[in-house]
Amino acid sequence: MKAVRFHDYGTPEVLRYEDVEQPVPGAGQVRVRVTSTSFNPVDGNIRGGFMRGPIPVTLPHTPGFDVAGTVDALGEGVEGLAVGDRVVGFLPMTEDGAAAEYVLAPARVLTPAPKRVPLADAAALPSVGLTAWQALFDHGGLAAGQRVLINGAGGAVGGYAVQLAKWAGAHVIATASPRSGKSVRDWGADEVVDHTATEVVEAVDEPVDLVLNLAPITPERLAALVTLIRPGGTLVNTTVWMPAPSDEDRSVRGVDVFVRSDAEQLAQLVELVDRHELHIDIARRVPLAELASVHADAAAGTLPGKVVVLAPGA
Repeated sequence: MKAVRFHDYGTPEVLRYEDVEQPVPGAGQVRVRVTSTSFNPVDGNIRGGFMRGPIPVTLPHTPGFDVAGTVDALGEGVEGLAVGDRVVGFLPMTEDGAAAEYVLAPARVLTPAPKRVPLADAAALPSVGLTAWQALFDHGGLAAGQRVLINGAGGAVGGYAVQLAKWAGAHVIATASPRSGKSVRDWGADEVVDHTATEVVEAVDEPVDLVLNLAPITPERLAALVTLIRPGGTLVNTTVWMPAPSDEDRSVRGVDVFVRSDAEQLAQLVELVDRHELHIDIARRVPLAELASVHADAAAGTLPGKVVVLAPGA
Protein backbone atom coordinates (compact mmCIF):
# COMPACT_ATOMS: atom_id res chain seq x y z
CA MET A 1 0.00 0.00 0.00
CA LYS A 2 1.01 3.65 -0.32
CA ALA A 3 1.80 5.79 2.72
CA VAL A 4 3.61 8.98 3.61
CA ARG A 5 6.34 8.49 6.21
CA PHE A 6 9.36 10.26 7.62
CA HIS A 7 12.44 8.23 8.50
CA ASP A 8 14.22 11.11 10.24
CA TYR A 9 13.06 14.30 11.94
CA GLY A 10 13.41 17.48 9.93
CA THR A 11 11.84 19.87 7.45
CA PRO A 12 8.89 18.88 5.19
CA GLU A 13 11.39 17.41 2.72
CA VAL A 14 11.83 14.36 5.02
CA LEU A 15 8.31 13.18 4.12
CA ARG A 16 8.33 10.31 1.61
CA TYR A 17 5.44 8.92 -0.41
CA GLU A 18 6.34 5.24 -0.56
CA ASP A 19 5.23 1.62 -0.58
CA VAL A 20 4.81 -0.05 2.82
CA GLU A 21 3.40 -3.35 4.00
CA GLN A 22 -0.33 -3.47 4.69
CA PRO A 23 -0.89 -3.73 8.46
CA VAL A 24 -2.68 -6.66 10.11
CA PRO A 25 -5.09 -5.92 12.96
CA GLY A 26 -4.37 -7.41 16.36
CA ALA A 27 -6.72 -8.04 19.25
CA GLY A 28 -9.07 -5.10 19.77
CA GLN A 29 -7.95 -3.43 16.56
CA VAL A 30 -9.67 -2.56 13.30
CA ARG A 31 -8.04 -2.08 9.93
CA VAL A 32 -9.56 0.93 8.22
CA ARG A 33 -9.35 1.56 4.50
CA VAL A 34 -8.58 5.25 4.64
CA THR A 35 -10.71 7.71 2.74
CA SER A 36 -9.01 10.74 4.24
CA THR A 37 -7.01 12.20 7.07
CA SER A 38 -6.37 15.86 7.87
CA PHE A 39 -3.43 18.11 8.62
CA ASN A 40 -3.03 19.55 12.10
CA PRO A 41 -0.30 22.02 13.11
CA VAL A 42 1.07 19.57 15.67
CA ASP A 43 1.87 17.22 12.75
CA GLY A 44 4.60 19.63 11.72
CA ASN A 45 5.97 19.81 15.26
CA ILE A 46 6.07 16.01 15.51
CA ARG A 47 7.81 15.72 12.11
CA GLY A 48 10.31 18.40 13.14
CA GLY A 49 11.23 16.49 16.30
CA PHE A 50 9.91 19.14 18.69
CA MET A 51 7.39 16.85 20.43
CA ARG A 52 9.57 13.88 21.30
CA GLY A 53 8.80 14.29 24.99
CA PRO A 54 4.99 14.45 25.03
CA ILE A 55 4.42 12.54 21.75
CA PRO A 56 7.21 9.98 21.22
CA VAL A 57 6.94 8.17 17.90
CA THR A 58 8.90 5.30 16.38
CA LEU A 59 10.69 6.03 13.10
CA PRO A 60 9.80 5.62 10.32
CA HIS A 61 6.48 7.22 11.25
CA THR A 62 3.27 7.80 9.31
CA PRO A 63 1.50 11.01 10.42
CA GLY A 64 -2.21 11.76 10.46
CA PHE A 65 -4.16 11.08 13.66
CA ASP A 66 -7.57 11.99 12.18
CA VAL A 67 -9.17 9.27 10.09
CA ALA A 68 -12.31 8.81 8.06
CA GLY A 69 -12.78 5.59 6.16
CA THR A 70 -14.35 2.15 5.92
CA VAL A 71 -13.77 -0.84 8.18
CA ASP A 72 -11.73 -3.35 6.17
CA ALA A 73 -10.83 -6.07 8.70
CA LEU A 74 -11.47 -6.85 12.37
CA GLY A 75 -9.04 -8.09 14.96
CA GLU A 76 -9.87 -10.65 17.63
CA GLY A 77 -12.48 -9.59 20.16
CA VAL A 78 -13.83 -6.59 18.26
CA GLU A 79 -17.58 -6.18 18.66
CA GLY A 80 -20.04 -3.55 17.47
CA LEU A 81 -18.26 -2.96 14.15
CA ALA A 82 -18.52 -4.77 10.83
CA VAL A 83 -16.55 -4.79 7.59
CA GLY A 84 -17.92 -2.02 5.40
CA ASP A 85 -18.92 0.33 8.25
CA ARG A 86 -18.13 4.00 7.58
CA VAL A 87 -16.22 5.32 10.58
CA VAL A 88 -14.37 8.32 11.89
CA GLY A 89 -11.87 8.53 14.72
CA PHE A 90 -9.00 10.22 16.53
CA LEU A 91 -6.06 7.78 16.47
CA PRO A 92 -3.39 7.41 19.16
CA MET A 93 -0.87 10.16 18.45
CA THR A 94 2.18 8.01 19.18
CA GLU A 95 1.21 5.29 16.68
CA ASP A 96 1.29 5.28 12.87
CA GLY A 97 -1.45 7.48 11.47
CA ALA A 98 -3.81 7.65 8.54
CA ALA A 99 -1.61 9.27 5.89
CA ALA A 100 -1.82 5.92 4.12
CA GLU A 101 -4.22 3.67 2.23
CA TYR A 102 -4.84 1.58 5.37
CA VAL A 103 -4.39 2.21 9.08
CA LEU A 104 -4.86 0.24 12.27
CA ALA A 105 -7.13 1.78 14.90
CA PRO A 106 -8.21 0.66 18.36
CA ALA A 107 -11.88 -0.20 17.94
CA ARG A 108 -12.70 1.91 21.01
CA VAL A 109 -11.72 5.20 19.29
CA LEU A 110 -14.02 4.78 16.28
CA THR A 111 -17.59 6.00 15.87
CA PRO A 112 -19.98 5.96 12.89
CA ALA A 113 -19.17 8.73 10.42
CA PRO A 114 -21.59 11.58 9.73
CA LYS A 115 -24.20 10.80 7.11
CA ARG A 116 -24.83 14.38 6.00
CA VAL A 117 -21.35 15.15 4.65
CA PRO A 118 -19.03 13.27 2.27
CA LEU A 119 -16.98 10.68 4.14
CA ALA A 120 -13.75 12.40 3.08
CA ASP A 121 -14.80 15.64 4.78
CA ALA A 122 -15.43 13.88 8.09
CA ALA A 123 -11.67 13.67 8.74
CA ALA A 124 -11.75 17.40 9.51
CA LEU A 125 -13.83 16.76 12.64
CA PRO A 126 -12.18 14.47 15.23
CA SER A 127 -9.14 16.12 16.81
CA VAL A 128 -10.18 19.77 16.43
CA GLY A 129 -13.81 19.10 17.30
CA LEU A 130 -12.79 17.16 20.41
CA THR A 131 -10.35 19.91 21.40
CA ALA A 132 -13.13 22.49 21.28
CA TRP A 133 -15.60 20.26 23.12
CA GLN A 134 -13.21 19.29 25.92
CA ALA A 135 -11.92 22.84 26.36
CA LEU A 136 -15.39 24.38 26.60
CA PHE A 137 -17.27 21.73 28.56
CA ASP A 138 -14.89 19.32 30.31
CA HIS A 139 -12.45 21.97 31.48
CA GLY A 140 -14.37 25.25 31.12
CA GLY A 141 -17.71 24.03 32.43
CA LEU A 142 -19.52 26.31 29.97
CA ALA A 143 -23.28 26.54 30.50
CA ALA A 144 -26.22 28.36 28.95
CA GLY A 145 -26.35 32.06 29.74
CA GLN A 146 -22.63 32.40 30.41
CA ARG A 147 -20.23 34.67 28.56
CA VAL A 148 -17.19 33.18 26.82
CA LEU A 149 -14.26 34.86 25.10
CA ILE A 150 -12.67 32.70 22.40
CA ASN A 151 -9.26 34.15 21.62
CA GLY A 152 -8.04 32.99 18.22
CA ALA A 153 -11.46 31.97 16.89
CA GLY A 154 -10.49 32.14 13.22
CA GLY A 155 -8.73 28.77 13.15
CA ALA A 156 -10.12 25.25 12.86
CA VAL A 157 -10.56 24.69 16.61
CA GLY A 158 -11.97 28.18 16.97
CA GLY A 159 -14.63 27.56 14.37
CA TYR A 160 -15.93 24.54 16.25
CA ALA A 161 -15.59 26.32 19.60
CA VAL A 162 -17.75 29.25 18.44
CA GLN A 163 -20.41 26.91 17.06
CA LEU A 164 -20.45 24.68 20.14
CA ALA A 165 -20.57 27.62 22.55
CA LYS A 166 -23.57 29.05 20.69
CA TRP A 167 -25.21 25.62 20.63
CA ALA A 168 -24.78 25.50 24.42
CA GLY A 169 -26.56 28.85 24.79
CA ALA A 170 -23.59 31.03 25.68
CA HIS A 171 -22.87 34.63 24.65
CA VAL A 172 -19.79 34.36 22.44
CA ILE A 173 -17.11 37.02 22.05
CA ALA A 174 -14.54 35.97 19.46
CA THR A 175 -11.25 37.47 18.34
CA ALA A 176 -10.32 37.14 14.69
CA SER A 177 -8.35 38.83 11.94
CA PRO A 178 -10.13 40.70 9.13
CA ARG A 179 -9.55 37.63 6.92
CA SER A 180 -11.56 35.33 9.19
CA GLY A 181 -13.95 37.80 10.82
CA LYS A 182 -16.88 37.07 8.49
CA SER A 183 -16.55 33.31 9.00
CA VAL A 184 -16.52 33.76 12.76
CA ARG A 185 -19.74 35.80 12.57
CA ASP A 186 -21.29 33.18 10.29
CA TRP A 187 -20.42 30.52 12.87
CA GLY A 188 -22.52 32.45 15.39
CA ALA A 189 -20.28 34.81 17.36
CA ASP A 190 -22.26 37.57 19.06
CA GLU A 191 -19.28 39.93 19.10
CA VAL A 192 -16.14 39.86 16.97
CA VAL A 193 -12.97 41.71 18.00
CA ASP A 194 -10.39 42.47 15.32
CA HIS A 195 -7.26 41.63 17.28
CA THR A 196 -5.07 43.25 14.62
CA ALA A 197 -6.59 46.66 15.35
CA THR A 198 -7.75 46.50 18.98
CA GLU A 199 -6.36 45.20 22.25
CA VAL A 200 -8.70 42.46 23.41
CA VAL A 201 -8.67 43.60 27.03
CA GLU A 202 -9.89 47.03 25.93
CA ALA A 203 -12.63 45.69 23.66
CA VAL A 204 -14.37 43.45 26.23
CA ASP A 205 -16.44 45.73 28.45
CA GLU A 206 -18.12 43.14 30.73
CA PRO A 207 -16.55 40.25 32.64
CA VAL A 208 -16.71 36.80 31.09
CA ASP A 209 -17.15 33.42 32.76
CA LEU A 210 -14.65 31.65 30.53
CA VAL A 211 -11.71 32.56 28.34
CA LEU A 212 -10.63 29.96 25.80
CA ASN A 213 -7.22 30.83 24.41
CA LEU A 214 -6.31 29.19 21.10
CA ALA A 215 -3.75 31.77 19.96
CA PRO A 216 0.07 31.64 20.28
CA ILE A 217 0.24 34.92 22.20
CA THR A 218 2.91 36.12 24.63
CA PRO A 219 2.73 35.17 28.32
CA GLU A 220 1.99 38.83 29.12
CA ARG A 221 -1.02 38.94 26.81
CA LEU A 222 -2.26 35.63 28.14
CA ALA A 223 -2.00 36.90 31.72
CA ALA A 224 -3.92 40.03 30.74
CA LEU A 225 -6.87 37.89 29.65
CA VAL A 226 -7.27 36.69 33.24
CA THR A 227 -8.34 40.20 34.23
CA LEU A 228 -11.42 39.83 32.02
CA ILE A 229 -12.71 36.80 33.94
CA ARG A 230 -15.24 37.13 36.74
CA PRO A 231 -14.35 35.70 40.19
CA GLY A 232 -14.75 31.93 40.10
CA GLY A 233 -14.29 31.75 36.33
CA THR A 234 -11.78 29.84 34.22
CA LEU A 235 -9.09 30.39 31.62
CA VAL A 236 -8.57 27.36 29.37
CA ASN A 237 -5.41 27.37 27.29
CA THR A 238 -4.59 25.04 24.39
CA THR A 239 -1.08 26.40 23.75
CA VAL A 240 0.36 23.87 26.17
CA TRP A 241 3.97 25.04 25.89
CA MET A 242 2.89 28.13 27.88
CA PRO A 243 1.27 27.40 31.28
CA ALA A 244 -2.18 28.88 31.84
CA PRO A 245 -2.12 31.70 34.41
CA SER A 246 -4.60 31.87 37.28
CA ASP A 247 -5.69 34.36 39.95
CA GLU A 248 -6.04 32.61 43.29
CA ASP A 249 -7.25 35.76 45.06
CA ARG A 250 -10.33 35.79 42.82
CA SER A 251 -10.60 32.00 42.48
CA VAL A 252 -9.93 32.15 38.74
CA ARG A 253 -8.55 28.82 37.53
CA GLY A 254 -6.01 28.39 34.75
CA VAL A 255 -6.23 25.06 32.90
CA ASP A 256 -3.95 23.70 30.18
CA VAL A 257 -5.63 21.32 27.73
CA PHE A 258 -4.20 18.49 25.67
CA VAL A 259 -6.87 16.76 23.62
CA ARG A 260 -7.70 13.09 24.22
CA SER A 261 -9.57 10.61 22.06
CA ASP A 262 -13.16 10.05 23.18
CA ALA A 263 -15.53 8.10 20.92
CA GLU A 264 -18.63 9.08 22.90
CA GLN A 265 -17.90 12.77 22.61
CA LEU A 266 -17.04 12.32 18.94
CA ALA A 267 -20.41 10.61 18.44
CA GLN A 268 -22.09 13.69 19.93
CA LEU A 269 -20.23 15.89 17.48
CA VAL A 270 -21.26 13.64 14.61
CA GLU A 271 -24.88 13.88 15.74
CA LEU A 272 -24.68 17.68 15.71
CA VAL A 273 -23.27 17.57 12.18
CA ASP A 274 -26.11 15.32 11.04
CA ARG A 275 -28.65 17.66 12.69
CA HIS A 276 -27.20 20.63 10.80
CA GLU A 277 -26.15 22.20 14.12
CA LEU A 278 -22.40 21.93 13.49
CA HIS A 279 -20.73 22.86 10.23
CA ILE A 280 -17.50 21.24 9.01
CA ASP A 281 -15.41 23.92 7.33
CA ILE A 282 -12.72 22.81 4.87
CA ALA A 283 -10.36 25.14 3.05
CA ARG A 284 -8.59 22.66 0.78
CA ARG A 285 -8.57 18.99 -0.26
CA VAL A 286 -5.29 17.52 -1.48
CA PRO A 287 -4.16 14.03 -2.55
CA LEU A 288 -1.99 12.03 -0.17
CA ALA A 289 0.98 12.23 -2.53
CA GLU A 290 1.05 16.02 -1.96
CA LEU A 291 1.09 15.94 1.84
CA ALA A 292 4.65 17.29 1.97
CA SER A 293 3.48 20.46 0.23
CA VAL A 294 0.84 20.95 2.93
CA HIS A 295 3.54 20.69 5.60
CA ALA A 296 5.63 23.20 3.64
CA ASP A 297 2.73 25.65 3.38
CA ALA A 298 2.10 25.31 7.11
CA ALA A 299 5.75 26.00 7.87
CA ALA A 300 5.56 29.11 5.67
CA GLY A 301 2.35 30.27 7.35
CA THR A 302 0.35 30.17 4.10
CA LEU A 303 -2.25 27.48 4.83
CA PRO A 304 -5.74 28.94 4.24
CA GLY A 305 -7.49 26.81 6.89
CA LYS A 306 -8.34 23.17 7.52
CA VAL A 307 -6.85 20.81 4.93
CA VAL A 308 -8.23 17.33 4.24
CA VAL A 309 -5.82 14.81 2.73
CA LEU A 310 -7.35 12.23 0.37
CA ALA A 311 -6.11 8.66 0.16
CA PRO A 312 -5.62 7.12 -3.30
CA GLY A 313 -8.96 6.22 -4.81
CA ALA A 314 -10.96 8.39 -2.43
